[in-house]
Amino acid sequence: MTKRKATSSRTNRRQAARSICLQALYQWHMTGYSAVKVETQFLTDQDFRKADKRLFSQLLHGVINRAETLDQLLTPYLDRSISELDPVELNIMRMGAFELSDSVNTPYRVVINECIELGKQFGATDGYKYINSIMDKLAHQIRGIEAKVQKHISVN
Repeated sequence: MTKRKATSSRTNRRQAARSICLQALYQWHMTGYSAVKVETQFLTDQDFRKADKRLFSQLLHGVINRAETLDQLLTPYLDRSISELDPVELNIMRMGAFELSDSVNTPYRVVINECIELGKQFGATDGYKYINSIMDKLAHQIRGIEAKVQKHISVN
């Protein structure tokens, strides 16, 4: 397998994990089930052959365990309260906030792009635009140095 195919395969597995995780977070959000119960159900019912199981678990537990803290990170950039947000879009932004703060090996632009794509796939018609706006602001707060370096590289 070429390096390009291996990278593409890894990217696809990570995208699939995020997609499944969003569905699991939605279930958690709507039912209040524990992270362990939701994870067990999804590991049993979903096909993980094309998904990164480790990333799924990391995101699911990280977002659920830190939901309140992640909401506090998002709140300054929102134009409405957390309770008024669509649950799908809220959980996309929670996942993004978690990755921005806890997965520094994933470039911030990748995190934002993944959130936008999830918003297009699962969110309201133009919800991805709102997600993009919030995640961009949050990325500059959490990953300010990385954003400045990327901006400098883009200019040169």
